[in-house]
Amino acid sequence: MTIARLPTVSSPCICVCVIDDGTGLCEGCGRTLGEIVNWGGMSEEARLQVMADLGRRGWAGPSASVSEAVG
Repeated sequence: MTIARLPTVSSPCICVCVIDDGTGLCEGCGRTLGEIVNWGGMSEEARLQVMADLGRRGWAGPSASVSEAVG
């Protein structure tokens, strides 16, 4: 029997979905709400580009309080 494998989708998501009112970025992954909503329909190249741009848009990673809640 052959088992079909779904393609891997790159994502910065850490399952902490809170949009910061000031920046408009998710506190968990750094994406905008529009990027999150459209993520599944984006090409892998587009997803990788968004992930590469996270630092340039001022997102430095999850805050300490988010990291503590997840870890």
